[in-house]
Order: sequence, then structure tokens, then C-alpha cells
Amino acid sequence: MTSTAVPPPAVRRLLPADPLLRRLALMSLVNTVGNGLFVTVSVLFLTRSVGLTPGGVALGLSMAGVCGVFAGVPMGRLADRVGARRLLTVVGPLEAVAVVGYAFVHSFAAFVALACVATVLERGAAAVRSALIARTLPAESQVRSRALLRSVMNAGLVIGSSGAALALQSDSYAGYVAVMVLDAVSFLGATALLAGLPTTGVADRREKGPHPARRRTALRDRRYLLITALHAVLELQFAVLTVGIPLWIVLATDAPAAAVAAVNVVNCLLVVVFQVRASRGVADVPSAARACARGALLLAVGCLLYAAAARGSAALAVGAVLAGALVHSLGELLTSAGGWTLSLDLADPRAHGEYQGVFMSGQAAAHVIGPLVVGLTVVDHGQAGWAVLAGVFVLAGAVLPAATRGAGAPAAAH
Repeated sequence: MTSTAVPPPAVRRLLPADPLLRRLALMSLVNTVGNGLFVTVSVLFLTRSVGLTPGGVALGLSMAGVCGVFAGVPMGRLADRVGARRLLTVVGPLEAVAVVGYAFVHSFAAFVALACVATVLERGAAAVRSALIARTLPAESQVRSRALLRSVMNAGLVIGSSGAALALQSDSYAGYVAVMVLDAVSFLGATALLAGLPTTGVADRREKGPHPARRRTALRDRRYLLITALHAVLELQFAVLTVGIPLWIVLATDAPAAAVAAVNVVNCLLVVVFQVRASRGVADVPSAARACARGALLLAVGCLLYAAAARGSAALAVGAVLAGALVHSLGELLTSAGGWTLSLDLADPRAHGEYQGVFMSGQAAAHVIGPLVVGLTVVDHGQAGWAVLAGVFVLAGAVLPAATRGAGAPAAAH
């Protein structure tokens, strides 16, 4: 009699039972551990080892972000032509080469050029991976699967960021380069895991039933573009978390600077633990739009709690900020779950790559302009700015259900 090794019960509970989803989860974990390593040390490497100014790094990253906005659609279209898995087997090694290239950067011009290339590859790969998931996993499990993958991604970022502490402690060129090499290895490892995925998609309910005679084009699909824009407004929440809160805590409240780290911990833990649970009940376009609307209200409440932190003692400020982070994170969970369903169910199933490219480009645009929006509202106008941001979130969330009204299966959506 032969026997096979069985993982301990605790490990089995953490891993998805479906072998395809398990492999996708492992790919996400490997990739995001590397990303967590690199993102944590990249700015310090560029300023302390390369010698760039903080302003120069910020400008270069902004320029790269703009380039990344335009990467999703062409990469998505290419994925529709040659296959998402095949394209990722090429993009992954290119990303590895790009990240190692930072070790050879010695000027601002070289940094900008490399950052633009790396960001185009990163944003394009995100769109292609989304198309791969859409074509690989059954439609009925898409939202829950993406929720699980997002939990894994956040766990990977936490692991990578924690591991980068050694490089930060050494604060040396060799230590930073070692992190880049590890990040490159993570890209190659994730690419190697692609070998276990099918080259063709599984049966998908989105591909059943009658379809229009002509394949829809994402850039001419007005409903899809509107949904993408509205959800991009909700994506401004990430700039609130990464830019608005740190500046607000330091400049306008009596809370200690350590509260910034506490906010990040609260956010990461909630996403890791509750993203799958938050996706329950999001099964179609109407429920997805309602989830986004509820999430938008929570984001607005979070903004008002952040604003309240400017009044009162340090203890009250910390309490208000952490309460805001809790509510904000719950809103993020709902808007993320709703966005996945909207991006898939409103797309032409014959052009998942292009449609996911458009949706990802909307998210990328929000991430580029987010710091500017936060600066013009929160930094320049304080509590009034928080109130404006809250109103923007509520308005976008309220319009989403109306914009999706009458949309169900893609065949009837346009």
C-alpha cells in the first residue's frame, strides 16, 4: 500500500481545496512577498545609495505611474490574442530583469526610464493576470476566489515588508541589491508556477447564451467606461490610506507618528482575515453595485472619523484614527468585492483581456492622481477637505447602482 503526505489540518484550512486556485494563490504569495521586499526598501535605496533627491524620486514615480495607466489595454488585447498564460511567461522574466536593473541606476534619467518600463510591465501584468483568472476559474466562484487571492496578496506583502527589515537595518548597497535579487527570483518563481495552469479556460457561464454578432470593444462600451470611472473614484481610498493618513497624523493631530504603522497593520489584518467573508452575497451586477454603495458610505464615515482626530488629546486622536481605519478597511473590502464582479460580469467574455485592461487602467489612474486629490483636499483644507472627500465617495457610490441598472449577463448589458 502506498501513502501520500497529508498536510496538517491547520495548513489544509489555509490552502484552497481547488488545485487551480491553490496554484494561483501560491503564485500570488510568491509574487507579493517579493513586491513587499522591494517596495519597503526602494525609496531608501534610491535616495541613500543612488543619491537621488526625495523630490526626484517622487517625480520619477509619478511619471512612471502615468505610463502605467496606458499599459493595461494594449497588454490586455495582446493577452486576448496570444493567451494570458503565454504572455505572462514572457512578462514575468522581463519584470525580473527590470527590478535587477535598479542596481545599475546611477542617474535621474536612468531611474525614470527604468521606472517607466517596470511600471508598464507591472500594470500590464496585473491586467493579464486578471484575464487569466477570468478564463481559468469557474464564474460561480470568481468573486470568492479573488477575495481569497487578495487575502493571500496582503499576507505576502506583510511577510515581504517584515523580511525587508534586515536590509533596512544594514542600510547598505549590498543589502538593498540582495532584496532586488530576491524580488527578481519571486517573479521567476511565479512564472514557473504558470506551468500547472491550463492553456484554455474552463466552462464559464459568462460565455454561454447568445452574444452580439460583433465582439464589443471596451473603449467604446460606454456603460463599462462609466463603471470603471466611478469605481476609480472609490479607489482614491488607497491614496487616503498611504498619503492622507500619514500626513494628517503628523501635521494636524496630537497622535504619535507610530499611529501610522498601527493604521497599516489594522488595514492589512482586516483584508487578510475578512476579504473572503466580505465577498459573500456579491454574486451578480446588482449585488455588486449595492456592495460598492455600502462600501462608499463606510469610506465616507472613515473620512469624518479621521477629521475628528484633529480635535482632542493624543489618546482621543489615536482612537479616532484607528476607528476611522477600521471603518475605512471595511469599506475597502466591500468596494473591492463589488468591483471584481462588475469588471467581469459587464465585460464581453470574448475580450476579457481588453476589458480587464480598461478596468485596471482606471485603478492605475486613481492611484496616480490620488496623492494630488488628497493634497488639494485634506492637506490644503483640513477638516473641510475630509468632508469633501466623504461627499465624493458617497456620490460615486450612489451613482453606481443607477449606472448598472438593467445590466445582467453581458449579452444583455449593451
